[in-house]
Amino acid sequence: MTTETNYPTAPPIGQEAPTLLERVGAGDKTAVPLLLNKYGALVWSVASRMVPLEAAEDLVQEIFIQIWSQAERFDPSRASESTYITTIARRRAIDHNRKVGRRPSHEVLEEETPQQESRLEAVDVADEARVAQEALEQLNPDQQKVLRLSIVEGLTHTEIATVTELPLGTVKSHARRGLERVRALLEEQRKTGG
Repeated sequence: MTTETNYPTAPPIGQEAPTLLERVGAGDKTAVPLLLNKYGALVWSVASRMVPLEAAEDLVQEIFIQIWSQAERFDPSRASESTYITTIARRRAIDHNRKVGRRPSHEVLEEETPQQESRLEAVDVADEARVAQEALEQLNPDQQKVLRLSIVEGLTHTEIATVTELPLGTVKSHARRGLERVRALLEEQRKTGG
């Protein structure tokens, strides 16, 4: 016999009501559709921005399966429910894109091999990426974190503020000052030739 946990409409005095994720993690099946209704648009928004639309629907299903299977890991003292769900959705979308990127291409290869020039361009791009990484590492930790979340993870300033629990104005300030510092460091390096 299975028991479903049904929570009263109001928790006992002095005790907070469990979040939807906590309810799902505790086996409350009534919380599953509530979670889907509350966060379906958020998960769809993340998935549809990060993967092609034809893959987004399947990805949303995979994301919710992971959310439900990991609901018991959610700790409301560490992150909000929406942040936890957004993080899972973003990671799943990134994993999807990496997996798709690793698949061999079915395109017909042209008979010509890449010219020496295109190889040199690839080396230049890799060298520029290394230089930019070194410049990024010279920023203070908060600026580094904000820029990595923005550039690498593709988060908006609002999403970064949610994830880092920093005020939105502080996030914007770190992003602007960090980019200005990186530009200055790159310009300085170009002038010195190093």
